Amino acid sequence: MAENVARRIEQLRRTLRHHEHLYYVLDQPEISDAEYDELMRQLRALEELHPELVTPDSPTQRVGGKPREGFVKVPHSSVMLSLDNALNEGELRDFDRRVRQLLGGAPFRYVAELKLDGLSMAVRYRDGFLHQAITRGDGEVGEDVTENARTIRSLPLRVTGGPPEFEVRGEAIMNRRAFERLNLEREAQGLPRFANPRNAAAGSIRILEPAVTASRRLDYFTYFFLANGAPFHDSHWECLEALARLGFKVNPQRRVCAEVEELFAFCQSWEARREDLPYEIDGVVAKVDSAAQQRALGWTAKAPRWAIAFKYAPRQERTMVENIGVQVGRTGTLTPVAHLKPVEVGGVTVSRATLHNEDEIHRLGLEIGDEVLVERSGDVIPRVVRVIAQGAARRPFEMPRECPVCGGAVVREEGEVASRCINTNCPARLKESILHFAARGIMDIDGLGEALVDQLVDRGLVASVADIYQLTLEQLVDLERMAKKSSEKLLRNIEASKQQPLPRVLTALGIRFVGGRTAELLAETFGSLDRIAAASQEELTAAQEVGPKVAESIWRFFREPRNQELVERLRGAGLKFEHRVARPKGGPLEGLTFVLTGTLPSMSREEAKARIEAAGGKVTGSVSKATSYVVAGAEAGSKLDKARTLSIPVIDQAALEEMLGQ
Repeated sequence: MAENVARRIEQLRRTLRHHEHLYYVLDQPEISDAEYDELMRQLRALEELHPELVTPDSPTQRVGGKPREGFVKVPHSSVMLSLDNALNEGELRDFDRRVRQLLGGAPFRYVAELKLDGLSMAVRYRDGFLHQAITRGDGEVGEDVTENARTIRSLPLRVTGGPPEFEVRGEAIMNRRAFERLNLEREAQGLPRFANPRNAAAGSIRILEPAVTASRRLDYFTYFFLANGAPFHDSHWECLEALARLGFKVNPQRRVCAEVEELFAFCQSWEARREDLPYEIDGVVAKVDSAAQQRALGWTAKAPRWAIAFKYAPRQERTMVENIGVQVGRTGTLTPVAHLKPVEVGGVTVSRATLHNEDEIHRLGLEIGDEVLVERSGDVIPRVVRVIAQGAARRPFEMPRECPVCGGAVVREEGEVASRCINTNCPARLKESILHFAARGIMDIDGLGEALVDQLVDRGLVASVADIYQLTLEQLVDLERMAKKSSEKLLRNIEASKQQPLPRVLTALGIRFVGGRTAELLAETFGSLDRIAAASQEELTAAQEVGPKVAESIWRFFREPRNQELVERLRGAGLKFEHRVARPKGGPLEGLTFVLTGTLPSMSREEAKARIEAAGGKVTGSVSKATSYVVAGAEAGSKLDKARTLSIPVIDQAALEEMLGQ
């Protein structure tokens, strides 16, 4: 009897996987939705009766538990870099010429693929089972979104025939139908519409509840097949073919191109047909096919030299500017926004467009009431291109002097284009202020991640950065995915943060231009937060590496009454406002000043800085005639060039260690 049940369960799973592949990957369904639902109902009923037979790869297990708070950070097996762009045929040919030169005339070919507009995601498989899904993040470290990724029906939970461990990379997207359905649902619920499918897909992958992600009907196209961080096959085309054979969804609209002319023709053909696709694209990606040639071409600091994204020209329409409002961003930047007479641009109704800043408005010669040309730049962000005709009753726009959200002072620094609210506790920037305050290397409050901060602010538990120190166990355990143990741990971390030294506290305040290095120099020069806050701009410039621009930013910050209130509350919480430093005397590097640039072979910059200072030396951020040595590693930049111009000695890590006596 038990054997018969197990066989029936496995038969249902195989059948459901087969039909999932036909429907979600190949778009060739053989049965109706009702028939599929009935098979799923049978499987779910049997698994409920026999929970010991449930397996992670069962089609019933796509929607599982909730992700952990804030999503765990995970390093990538190899960097996930963005691509350089080619905006026209000339730039595409420039890319082709660089490739030919770097390959020394060796024959090669391109693989052209449609550039999907979604969220890049790496997915790891182990012993045939989906093991982990990671967002691109900063290219080196992403976020674990495994539970949400499992809900994507076109992403196999189980693969037969692949290597024991491998990784696929691709794009999580939302197609046009799913996007419009989602926005209709949000309108019915009184919620704002998503601006575009890309934002909707990105938000859905990082949402707290996998069941919500499942309801968004995301799709996933693969375009890389890796093992140990490197291509699994010698040819990119063969990697794509192998992925398709394994059951992954690979975009069929791809082509091998022997010449740049053929590549450009492919780009042109799809630009004319892009609206016929069921999903958004914003261009074509071209990659050198040979993995060996990819390695030979290598990477810059930001992008591979063997790939390019050919971006399509934005779509444009005429309309009228009915008003200009102001939006306050998460960093306090005030952005003018044009309120437009609604117009269809590339199939999307556009009623607002960014104007970036006051200078842009003046450059355009724009006033309220003018007729303008609007484009969807990169098919995502609407913007005003130019004024077509001046309105009969036009009127100028003026940037407010007080923040429209909190009433705090709005400041535009000399030489800057942006106006900013400098109130750290402004509701518009509060979440970003808290995340910055709690970050690693600043106040080190582990566990205070983005998802938790969203809850704390949205529920009104935190209306100021200082409110972090008033949180209670009772408040935290009532939050989503905050059990007693994790709440107690967070409270311990918050309490421990009170022991962070003054430079960390000063950095945590989020004063513009004041990073860790500047905070250390200020603390060493003035000795206390109170003396820094009371200092004049002239006195502040006495600190090493603090120029007039930085001094003005610090001075303005401490003159804002709301920031003064924040400082007093942090003082009351018990944070350290005094600074005592004992400098080593008589070390081997006493009297020497160093500048660090590039990546050292086996030592981080922080470690190198600490060792230099422990030996009596000083580390600065810029090269000048006062610099004794520049320590250069891989990918050294402009600091190395300046050192050569000034004839400053340049040394490597080995020479530094020799000077340290190691």
